[in-house]
Amino acid sequence: MRAKPILIGVFSVSLAVAAFSVLNSMRSGAAVPGVHILSATMELPTGTLLRAQDMTWRSVSEAEPDQIVEPTVAAVEARPEIIAETQAAVYGAVLRHRIGSGEPIRRGDIVRPGDRDFLQVVLSPGARAIAIPVATGGASTGLLSPGDRVDVILTQNFKNDNSNTELRNTPLTRRSVGETIVQNLRVLAIDALETRPVAANPANGGFGRTVTLEVTAEQAAQISVAAELGKLSLTLRSLTTLAASEPAKLQPQWAGDVSPALTGAAQEKPVAVVPPTIQVFRGSKNTEAVRPEH
Repeated sequence: MRAKPILIGVFSVSLAVAAFSVLNSMRSGAAVPGVHILSATMELPTGTLLRAQDMTWRSVSEAEPDQIVEPTVAAVEARPEIIAETQAAVYGAVLRHRIGSGEPIRRGDIVRPGDRDFLQVVLSPGARAIAIPVATGGASTGLLSPGDRVDVILTQNFKNDNSNTELRNTPLTRRSVGETIVQNLRVLAIDALETRPVAANPANGGFGRTVTLEVTAEQAAQISVAAELGKLSLTLRSLTTLAASEPAKLQPQWAGDVSPALTGAAQEKPVAVVPPTIQVFRGSKNTEAVRPEH
């Protein structure tokens, strides 16, 4: 009969110990709040341009010096812009060296656009960097981030110049054309030299922003010539497109290909028929009259 009270006593002591352990851990957690530091979601090689999907906030008990810490709720309430400032300090920056999956990203590991050695770190061996003006609006720069891959499109408009006989005789269907001149280029920076967009200027086609691209020497020459010919714009490529794949040759798209309505507008306008005249002699007087049509 004594065994039952003994078992009940042992069970009560176990419950008390367990409850004490839980309360103790709760007190410890409340005394040492965790912080979140920026870490790599995957292995990132040297020269990687950091994007949102490359990073995540990881909880640690205490942050080390030079680690990037997520702003606290109190800090955000005091300065809401601190979130954008923290992101701007990281997004689009390039890694100086490899970082393993889950490892913290420190401020000394990155180089931001505009820093003196940014292009030296981010450029692939043998590559060049070219900054081009891009028309604002549409799919130009609003959809782009450093690290994306793009195609460069040249749009030309052959205006009707009365002093140029060849252009004057060009049909409407052939007075505008768009063509992809370079494909699969990596975006290095957007407005790297200026933190604010360049003022749009109607004289140069309304260009409003500057995008820096990684190119070969031949591609740099092609883009330089294209900038003199017309307006440049960029199209964003899919992430599934392999950087090493051979780009397909794309055909130019003329105005008539895009707008079939121009075919009808390009037809010659009917010319008004002038009725023939006849001469009437009345004595010594000679007059002209219009011959009525039947």
